[in-house]
Amino acid sequence: MRSVYAWSAIAAIVLTSAIGDVLLARAMKQVGDVGALWRRTNLWIVVGRILRNPYFLLGVMAMTVAFYSLLFGLSWGDVSLVAPASASLTFIANAIGAKIFLHERVDRRRWLAALFVAAGVALLAA
Repeated sequence: MRSVYAWSAIAAIVLTSAIGDVLLARAMKQVGDVGALWRRTNLWIVVGRILRNPYFLLGVMAMTVAFYSLLFGLSWGDVSLVAPASASLTFIANAIGAKIFLHERVDRRRWLAALFVAAGVALLAA
């Protein structure tokens, strides 16, 4: 039964972490080049612009859920399974999210790397 809880936590980590990464990437693309903005204005304007972006706030909330899911997962499963499985599956979910939601170009090499990562997770789970 603990295995079911551990894999549920891994699924929650992967889902919320990928959502958080996509939302944060979208927010920072909307904010623009932080270094150039900082040179034109000051630190507080940059911070205010970032904190007023709803995608940033939603991304931080999703990453918070991912962090607490990781804590639950580590309490239910072995760190040798939970940490690598969640990290590697998040890599795959990020590639999918970048392609679908951010319309980024994900080349064949990245898809092949994702396939190898999935194979590594399958070996961990066995």
